[in-house]
Amino acid sequence: MLYSIFPEDDVSYLDRLQPLALLVLRIVLGAIMIAHGYPKVFGGLHHHVQFVGSLGLPGWLAYLSAFAEFFGGILIIAGLVTRIASAAILIDLSVAIAKVHWKHGLTGSGGYEFPLAVAAISFALIFFGAGPIAIDSIRGGGKRRSS
Repeated sequence: MLYSIFPEDDVSYLDRLQPLALLVLRIVLGAIMIAHGYPKVFGGLHHHVQFVGSLGLPGWLAYLSAFAEFFGGILIIAGLVTRIASAAILIDLSVAIAKVHWKHGLTGSGGYEFPLAVAAISFALIFFGAGPIAIDSIRGGGKRRSS
């Protein structure tokens, strides 16, 4: 057996904290997305439509983008349809990276470092789900089904 830097009891303790870790990921992602979506949904939607159009994308995608950011953030914090909301946010951020941030490089001004980190949180939540501290879990959406 390989030597571990964590004794077996410590790892077991950390495993029990996974629900808290998922809650923290959801709160962070949700807060970031609400902050990005709020000005678009409440007052700046027409500017966002023009901006999305200037990227060579159909303007109606701006509505999906703004609502995915704002309402998706709310849903993720609540832990309601977390996987779907995370997928919508991941798509939104992937388009933002490809169309806006990529040309600035990873760490340049306007680079894709931050959107990539936020997209990674969304990606993780798609596969891990909301965890037991979520509405999804209360309503049975977080249960694993056995074959």
